[in-house]
Amino acid sequence: MQRRFIETREGRFCLVITERAPGAADRGSVLYLHGFPDQPETATPLFDRLAAAGHRVIAPFLRGYSPSPIEGPFSLEQLTKDVLAIVDVVHPDSAINVIGHDWGAVITYALCASAPSRVRRAVTMAVPHPLRFLRALATATQLRRSWYMLFFQLPIAPGVASRVMDQALIDRLWRDWSPNYALPARAREALHRCLRESDGAPIEYYRAMTRPPLAALRRLRGPLAQRIDVATLHMQGRDDGCIGLDACDDAGAHFNAAFEQAVIEGAGHFLPQERPDEVARRASEWLSR
Repeated sequence: MQRRFIETREGRFCLVITERAPGAADRGSVLYLHGFPDQPETATPLFDRLAAAGHRVIAPFLRGYSPSPIEGPFSLEQLTKDVLAIVDVVHPDSAINVIGHDWGAVITYALCASAPSRVRRAVTMAVPHPLRFLRALATATQLRRSWYMLFFQLPIAPGVASRVMDQALIDRLWRDWSPNYALPARAREALHRCLRESDGAPIEYYRAMTRPPLAALRRLRGPLAQRIDVATLHMQGRDDGCIGLDACDDAGAHFNAAFEQAVIEGAGHFLPQERPDEVARRASEWLSR
């Protein structure tokens, strides 16, 4: 695994690259998009297994996560443009396979809807199609799970979150969302350092969701309202403390292309870290079809 910086039309991004294992049959490149509160290097166990299966893994630090740009805007439109710009640099001649976790999954859906010719096949984890999630958010159970999203809307939130981003808040979210898993100490320290250096920017994703309100409503009628023409596999942990399984009901209604859903028993929200063997096996099989 190595870090590499690239210049794109949307800025200078840092990538984590894991080369295909020597001797493994070439199964093509995979773009991995991380979520919150996370960074790509925590998913190293998954990258190693994908490399052993024959994939080259390219994982950018997304906008808002140091050492990639930490300046906005942080709208879903901008995040999607960022990823498309990265794809145009690292994989310009053909469509690429994409794996997205959490916010990375949301960006994957938007990318598949707005630029389907650039995505060969997709895998999403932990967050179902955003319109299905918004429907679930109207329930009391999911609203309680999503308390942090409301907290991030408060005017004081950026200052508060930037001070606790590397300690109590982040550790609590990992513990609540994946109750049967603990991030190894070195990976936890690296995550804290990344979030500390990001100066609270990751929470701006949540603030951009609702601001300004009229524009936020219009965005729901944008690419996410289109049925997706990219074959997609979605994985959800049975014990996910962030998003319940009921939020995944009837998610296939948003797809024209093949759509499959898998429930990972005994796992929580952070599937790439908790179940790298199973995730890599399922993802590689799906992407190699």
